[in-house]
Amino acid sequence: MRFLLACIVCGCALAQDPSVFEKSDVMIPARDGVKLHTVIFTPKGASKPLPVMFVRTPYGATSDEKGVIYNCKELMADGYIFAYQDIRGRFKSEGTFVMQRPVRDKSVKGSVDESTDAYDSIEWMLKNVKGNNRRFGMFGVSYPGWLVTMALLEPHPALKAVSEQATPADMFLGDDFHHNGAFRLSYGFEYAAMMESAKDANTDFAFDRADTYQWYLKLGVLSNVNERYLKGKIPTWNDFVAHPNYDQFWQKLAFWPYIKAATTVPNLNVAGWWDQEDFYGPVKVYDLFEKYDAKKLNHLVIGPWNHGGWHRQDGSKLGDIAFDSNTSKHFKAEIEAPWFAYWLHDKGTRNFAEATIFQTGTNQWMKYDAWPPREAVARPIYMREGGALSFDAPAGDGYDSYLSDPARPVPYRKRPISPTYPGGGWPAWLTEDQRFVDNRPDVASWQTPVLTEDVKIAGKITAQLYAATTGSDADWVVKLIDVYPETYPEQPALAGHQLMVANEILRGRFRESFETPKAIPAGEVVPYTIDLHTANHAFLKGHRIMVQIQSTWFPLYDRNPQTFVPNIFLARPEDYKAATQRIYRAKGAASSVVLPVVR
Repeated sequence: MRFLLACIVCGCALAQDPSVFEKSDVMIPARDGVKLHTVIFTPKGASKPLPVMFVRTPYGATSDEKGVIYNCKELMADGYIFAYQDIRGRFKSEGTFVMQRPVRDKSVKGSVDESTDAYDSIEWMLKNVKGNNRRFGMFGVSYPGWLVTMALLEPHPALKAVSEQATPADMFLGDDFHHNGAFRLSYGFEYAAMMESAKDANTDFAFDRADTYQWYLKLGVLSNVNERYLKGKIPTWNDFVAHPNYDQFWQKLAFWPYIKAATTVPNLNVAGWWDQEDFYGPVKVYDLFEKYDAKKLNHLVIGPWNHGGWHRQDGSKLGDIAFDSNTSKHFKAEIEAPWFAYWLHDKGTRNFAEATIFQTGTNQWMKYDAWPPREAVARPIYMREGGALSFDAPAGDGYDSYLSDPARPVPYRKRPISPTYPGGGWPAWLTEDQRFVDNRPDVASWQTPVLTEDVKIAGKITAQLYAATTGSDADWVVKLIDVYPETYPEQPALAGHQLMVANEILRGRFRESFETPKAIPAGEVVPYTIDLHTANHAFLKGHRIMVQIQSTWFPLYDRNPQTFVPNIFLARPEDYKAATQRIYRAKGAASSVVLPVVR
């Protein structure tokens, strides 16, 4: 949820000579009297009134006109007043910070939330910022993107267009802090410490060793976090401990309870295929609004980016994977700038595709009138004997097994694993070559023969597992992988590369209900349905399709004790036990990944 590039934190801080702008620092009063620090840059000598581009952030709104920006000239060329605001309780704004402040109870007089703070701020600027044309736009990546979605719940009439980008939508089911109930340990711990250790700083936790895999393993049980380090002083960590299931606390923070009608504000939802923090969120928000979108105000863009990659200087590659063009420049010049120019400047035409989706593999931008596309056909690809993967279902009985040991968890990326922030390998880890876990006894793999023709998928991917464990709880991690040819003259460094196309985890206790966990009956074959989300990818001729399954992914996810306990945050050392996992490939229990195949 953290995205600190200057063009997002500042909303497009200024590359030009500062003399072309009038800068003002103001404290905007919210309805309860709390004042919100806001920095406003107004171009000098504008020939006509201009729209206001409003960005709200918890990371510190810049007041430096010479701040580094990353290619925001495409927006600025059309002419905007830029306003950047510290949200309540952060940096120079008054009040108390609450991580993802819950939506207010409207029946309580004077109640406030992020939506009312946005509304009150726009109302104040409408009346007090000279030279505005009475049209406001908002955009933001990550937490600032979530603040955009909050503004849509009670939008000010002057808010005419927005672009939520990489917003979280549900912190228990698919975004920063949990995926399908599995706790994102390294991210949750480090982000909470960063945000809540100081009001006026982003504080990175100081690890005492280079490999955080070792640090988190040495940490031991999760109760040691407060005992040894946080001492009960970080509210978000305390919330993790107090709410291990999908109770009202997490449901109130999700976006789905509040979407009961179409948005009245045009919204460009933006996601990245390899977003290491919030891929689930923007696609979910798009889906929620799409149910009511008769006026076609809700649009989707997905490109080959990591978290916020569409706003970086060069989007021509991510990690070792190249895309044949500068995809971020294309987004900013051909999609984002025209979007706001149309709604805020009456410039251009309303010819926005319903869904503008980058197809990885072929490296092509494609436009669809619906997402997922209607022409996709669901085809299961089955785990077979001998590590084979096939569109033909198994006819006999069988399973593959591995030993999952919490004392020796599978690393989620190559070691040494640097801290999540700052820098390090976190931004591009999803494109890492998965061969680093090849031949581990706790990772099972199946792959097709070399493809004799392209296999293209577009839409929803679902894993259907039939599995048994000797424990009473288990995590199931499924990875869909594109295996490059062993000889690859186009880019020899990618020969044999195993590229994740889709992946997800399910904590087995939540297989029937995220609200009410249940132990897994030891030794029984149990079906699991795992949403691998969506993709638009071409497995090219000469490549292979691979599926990998494992039961640890550390320290991104905490270690499942593999013994059912009511609250894993309170588990004891003796609860952590090795377990044998079986993945069945039998008639009537045929494990598969269902692919949305298109011609």
